[in-house]
Amino acid sequence: MDAAFTEEQDEIRRTLREVLQKRCGPDEVKAAVGTAAGYDEPLWRQLAEQLGLPGLGLPTEYGGAGCGPTELVLACEEAGRTLLPSPLFSTAVLAAPLIADLGTEQQRADLLPRIAAGAVTVALALPGGLGTALGLTGPNDGSWAGGGRAGGIQARQEPDGAGWRLYGQADQVLGGHSAGLLLVAAHAGGYAAARTRLFLVDGDAAGVVRTRLTALDETRPEARIELRDVAAVPLGGDEAADPGPALARAGELAAAALAAEAVGAADQALASTVEYVQVREQFGRPVGSFQAVKHRLADLYVQVQAARSAAYYAAWAAAASEGDLPVAGPLALAQALEALRSVAGEAIQLHGGVGFTWEHHAHLYFKRAASDELLFGPVHLLRARAADRAGLFGPAVATASAAPAVPVVATASTGSTAAGSAA
Repeated sequence: MDAAFTEEQDEIRRTLREVLQKRCGPDEVKAAVGTAAGYDEPLWRQLAEQLGLPGLGLPTEYGGAGCGPTELVLACEEAGRTLLPSPLFSTAVLAAPLIADLGTEQQRADLLPRIAAGAVTVALALPGGLGTALGLTGPNDGSWAGGGRAGGIQARQEPDGAGWRLYGQADQVLGGHSAGLLLVAAHAGGYAAARTRLFLVDGDAAGVVRTRLTALDETRPEARIELRDVAAVPLGGDEAADPGPALARAGELAAAALAAEAVGAADQALASTVEYVQVREQFGRPVGSFQAVKHRLADLYVQVQAARSAAYYAAWAAAASEGDLPVAGPLALAQALEALRSVAGEAIQLHGGVGFTWEHHAHLYFKRAASDELLFGPVHLLRARAADRAGLFGPAVATASAAPAVPVVATASTGSTAAGSAA
């Protein structure tokens, strides 16, 4: 099989990189996160209208580009390179696939074209933590949503059966403070017959209280969503299926996209560090000429390239799996988060005194590494979940993908790897 990227995939990477290099430098990032939306709205409109970024993974019949997980992962890698503050992850990676998977035909026809055009952003509200609800760090059996007891978010059907009302709270909702639409997981049916369902909620509906939280990583804004007897529409209609499998599939794509984001961030942090040690001098010679520094940078380079290969393979596995859940996503995410944490820490160290100042951009990458592990990890649970799925230490909790392994080789010059056209 041909494991190289296609011309179209390379063009997506090149075009997005050019735009972000011009519009999303460290100063622009710091200015964007301070706005009410938490991101540069004109830049987001440009990415939506000119590049079709939010609709990259959506079918053409709904206004999307008709691409697959590989193209979306490549876009996330470039977004991670500049730490782009945007609704890309919350809308295109988390919410849109769930709407396409579980929504009724009318819901898909109404929402997906607007998402693809960038006219609406969506936030996924999952009580109990993203890692568990997406099946990355534990079984997403629904207990994370409140279990029908106090806590989480509860759903109550109107006495006449005409609609649903939600009440409860979800924290750490990515982009929830500014999203036009909320996709909320709630428990319906009371404790005895409770089951988790997904509901669509207007972000500005009466009874919705949204509070932007102070987050470690300001480039990935978080919010607390309080629902006080809010009108909601069930995703998929009244007879919708259990969203657990769909959330797990979304978790595989999210893991691949997050891994690619971390790889892009690590690659950029490493490149800026290599550039700096070539001009910073100590004892009359560049710091980068010392053998100890060369060894440290070489080790980081190997980590980044290995994580890149794992992220690309996870994208291929997410596209190739047919009903079965591969273990590549959590493993790739664990490896990429470790790589970013190592690179960001070394970047601060090797930049010397200036690297320890809060104003330096190295801290943005370090905060992204720490924040993503808190949101979607920790790393040891990602690996433990993958081991459970694969049945390494007992019966498998989910059948691993039977797809054959694909050789993935990263190239230093372009950063491209295998799994391109395979997806």
